[in-house]
Amino acid sequence: MENKEILEFYKQTSIFTDLGYYKDFAKNLPNDIDKICVLQRMQIIHPIAFDEKDIRNKSNCFWGDMTKVPITRLDYEEDYFPTAQSMIAELLRKNPNYHKNREAKDKIHITCRGQAILLASILKAKGIPTRVRSGFAPYIHYDGINYDHWITEYYDENKERWILVDADEHCPDHEMGFDINDIPRDKFIFGAEAYLGMRTNKYTREEIHYSSNPATIGMKAALRSLFYDFHSLMNNEIIFLHLPKYIKEKDFNLSEEEYLELDELANLMLNPNDNFDKLKYIWQNNLKYRILCGALNS
Repeated sequence: MENKEILEFYKQTSIFTDLGYYKDFAKNLPNDIDKICVLQRMQIIHPIAFDEKDIRNKSNCFWGDMTKVPITRLDYEEDYFPTAQSMIAELLRKNPNYHKNREAKDKIHITCRGQAILLASILKAKGIPTRVRSGFAPYIHYDGINYDHWITEYYDENKERWILVDADEHCPDHEMGFDINDIPRDKFIFGAEAYLGMRTNKYTREEIHYSSNPATIGMKAALRSLFYDFHSLMNNEIIFLHLPKYIKEKDFNLSEEEYLELDELANLMLNPNDNFDKLKYIWQNNLKYRILCGALNS
């Protein structure tokens, strides 16, 4: 049985996962994890779909009639909807019927981060301990590159263990070879694992890839995911623009002393439950990890 303090901590919400007036709406969604994920997946178009002209011009595809989606809309709407509450509000504004047959023009364009946060917010609204996790998912692509990805982790009281689930990959044509509702831990590379893997040369620079524009690879990508995951473990699911100010000011070029400091953090993050108190201590006392830059002060 997990420590009660830890479970209560992950029932709490952040500015990103609190649903406000939509909490009761979330409570009334299905309780089955697969049904929640499938339903959620059909409310959202992943922005990568817009990179494919063939998909943009399709009237009948997985996302629906893409020809009805105005070209004036942002491909990546994370700028508009960084929180779960904003996502739900916009979906219900476009169409109050939250169902699997939502038209493409009424869907929002959100990445895996948004999917992970939205699922976490729904589970938290149901009183389930949940946390968002950031890392890299080898199971998405098969070209030897580990691409950045965000998933959700919740505590199953009946099974008495934490379970990884990927709402973003609930697509009918994706065969993973494992249960997407209970992802084996060796199938996902957490931020700390990617960072330590770069430090020990387990991964080459080209194997760790963050799909930003421009893309960041290698240690830069690993550092980003390390901090995204650390903040998520502390119930603060920061957006892509948010990184520690000292990291950005140094353009990711850290001293060996700073790397050794992060080695300690990353090793603790390999087992966040056993090291929960130590991680909270670092969170409360090493403020440079929490002083962030954003869009206006980067």
